[in-house]
Amino acid sequence: MAEQTLEGKVILITGGGRGQGESEARMCRAAGAEVVITDVLVDEGRQLAGEIGATFLEQDVVDEGRWDQVIGEIMAEHGRIDGLVNNAGVFLVKAMTDTTLDEYRRVTEINQTSIFLGMKAVAGPMSERGSGSIVNISSIAGLGGAGGSAFAYTASKWAVRGMTKAAAVELGPSGVRVNSVHPGIIETQMLEHFVALGDDWHSRLRGAIPLGRTAAPGEVANMVLFLLSEQSSYCSGHEFVVDGAMRA
Repeated sequence: MAEQTLEGKVILITGGGRGQGESEARMCRAAGAEVVITDVLVDEGRQLAGEIGATFLEQDVVDEGRWDQVIGEIMAEHGRIDGLVNNAGVFLVKAMTDTTLDEYRRVTEINQTSIFLGMKAVAGPMSERGSGSIVNISSIAGLGGAGGSAFAYTASKWAVRGMTKAAAVELGPSGVRVNSVHPGIIETQMLEHFVALGDDWHSRLRGAIPLGRTAAPGEVANMVLFLLSEQSSYCSGHEFVVDGAMRA
């Protein structure tokens, strides 16, 4: 079986300045990859890149022109791009009837449109090499209905799931794999949004998880590393769930 290594690979991780993205960047770098972190969080991104020996580029993931610039810089520096982790995203805890059109559009732009732009931007360089792995970070909200508390977020994460499948079919003949990862409740800054559920929100969340605990970001990063590596060489177009059996 192929070793789970990224030695010699060039990996781009969006939203890599903190949280899940930070963990993914650390793990990919430890596995031997040349890692490019992008984020709008400039201070956090630069600090992390300096710490682990990665490259940081400021990027607004909904800016198509910036996507072209980022991929151009990577190709100029490395001559290749082997993996893209579409990790950047936002969370909104609001019911459908309380969500404004501007709020809905913002969530859609960052969680959905950015993934379209990212896949489109790397499709050419990866297809020319005849290989590549795209990992789109969705959510367990993209596997079932969570509209009562996070309507716009749920809609965007379902879209990521469908986009992943369509891209996998389109890019498969060129040797490019596309998969989605669906985390459950992960201990990142995003959990702060659940404070709106009341003082006992953390215990209520844990109570909904059969394994009885939330996950560390590294547990998601392990799945991402697998999908970027050659160990997953025949995996494409599917959902990989990290949720402690919440959706079992």
